[in-house]
Amino acid sequence: MLEQLKNRARQLRRETYALYLAGRHPLTPWHARLLVAVIVAYAVSPIDLIPDFVPVLGYLDDLILIPLGLTVAIKLIPPPVLAECRARAAQADADGRLVSRTAAVVIVSIWLVLATVGVLWIYHALR
Repeated sequence: MLEQLKNRARQLRRETYALYLAGRHPLTPWHARLLVAVIVAYAVSPIDLIPDFVPVLGYLDDLILIPLGLTVAIKLIPPPVLAECRARAAQADADGRLVSRTAAVVIVSIWLVLATVGVLWIYHALR
């Protein structure tokens, strides 16, 4: 059972990367690109809508929102583009290149900027 979960997690990571590639593909419609950007950012973001330490609900958003978003995004992307991006993602997984430290730094930086702006906004509102 543990091996099945590991395989499913690897498949989900590969599919997320394929969607990331599809979001950058020139033949992908703009609305699919926008949805893909939101899904990929949420999937790799260390911050969730419901924090993971909240019993059951913390992981429920990851188990429902990300697969649901992936399903919708897959339907919006043209099949030839998706097939090409899945092949590229499988190759990247085989080469061990699915982890992007640059993307993680960018996402954490965005969250820090948003948190700083929020704190400053609250500070000025209460002052």
